[in-house]
Amino acid sequence: MTPRLRKLAYGCAAVLVVAGGVCAALVNGLLGELLTLVLISVGLGGALVLVFVEIGLGEERELAREEQRRRARTRRGLTGRRRARLLRGRRPD
Repeated sequence: MTPRLRKLAYGCAAVLVVAGGVCAALVNGLLGELLTLVLISVGLGGALVLVFVEIGLGEERELAREEQRRRARTRRGLTGRRRARLLRGRRPD
């Protein structure tokens, strides 16, 4: 998800909430209440979904960084059998 698309999505959610507030003020009766309820619910629900997407993307980025670090250590030869031999050769203090 690009930063531009993310901003656009949050903006749309905010616009829906504001539109629900405007409907509450301007439209009378059951229709006004229904529009208010639906627009605000969809806007806040969309914002909540976007927050969870952000959390998921952050976790994916962290996993990618860990994988990159692991590959870098493997290239340097510090993992696997060599590391085990180094640790076994140490004497306890």
